[in-house]
This record gives sequence, C-alpha cells and structure tokens, in this order.
Amino acid sequence: MELNDLIEFKKWECLNDTIMGGNSIASCKYTENGLLIEGSVIEENGGFISCKSKSFSSPLNLSQFKGLEIKVMGYGKTIKIAISTQDSLINFSDFFSGGIRWVSQFETSDTGFTMVKVPFSSLVPNIRAKKVFVPMTFKSSMVNQFQFLYSKFGTSGELNTNFTSGPIKILIQSISAYK
Repeated sequence: MELNDLIEFKKWECLNDTIMGGNSIASCKYTENGLLIEGSVIEENGGFISCKSKSFSSPLNLSQFKGLEIKVMGYGKTIKIAISTQDSLINFSDFFSGGIRWVSQFETSDTGFTMVKVPFSSLVPNIRAKKVFVPMTFKSSMVNQFQFLYSKFGTSGELNTNFTSGPIKILIQSISAYK
C-alpha cells in the first residue's frame, strides 16, 4: 500500500529545535522526487531538525500490515521515524507533555537510495527522545501522523553516535506499508 498519496508530502511542515531554544534551520518541501528536507543542524541548545505530516482528519488503519517500507536518500545519516497514534475516546498521549511518539531509527547509505523496513514491532514509545516506561501497545489501526527527524539523540534518549552538526539533506521518496 503506497502511503504517499494518503499523507500528501505537499502538506508536510518543519518542526526544528527552535521550539526549545535551538538554532537549527531546515525546510521541507515537496519535489517531483519526493519530500526534501534540507538545512543546517546546530547541536548547541537542541540539535535536531524534523519534518512532519499534518495530523490526519481520520486515523489511518494499517492493522493489516506488519510495518512501513521507506525509500530514502539520507547520505549516511541515522534518521528516526516517529509515529503518533490516536488512543480511542481519550487520547492517552495528551496526558504527557509533548505527546507520545512511536519511534524507530535507521541507517542510510552514503550514496544512493536506501530501502528501509520499519516493523511496527520495532517502534518504542518516546516523549521528547526519552523512553516511556508505562506499558503500551502500538495501535497500527489508529495512525495519526508521521515525522522524520535527524537528531543528536537516537532512540529512547541514547546519543546518535552517527550525528554531526552542519548541513543536512534528506530525500524521502516513498513510504509504503508492507504485509
């Protein structure tokens, strides 16, 4: 299942470390080749750039799939995907500052495109790059939003050992769900 049309790369927006006093700058824009994220990452007072989809008016039901397959040109960077879900009548994640994101990270090739499979079973609940220790289950039937990040933090608060400050360019060509 191709998700590109459902998530409309044309409507993605940046969310960078400037929200917490950082100085990183990035933009995301739709191109004929996919979603281009481009800018400069400054580690001091933050150290991340990101691009996120709009929240979906109705959650995506991906329960018939095992995970996501992403075709990305990341120039050797370690990138994170963060997925938001809607929790039923009361959105449980609203009780946590910043909300819960289901996160996984992946390595990219230095050159060319990398095809990455992100099994839903590999997603870890995080709040602002820190693991959530409340028992939770990812709800693939209630996907609300996607976000791609390049950050000095890896999954669950660990440092991204592959992180470097400076210019950044990432091209997300496609996002698909696989069975």
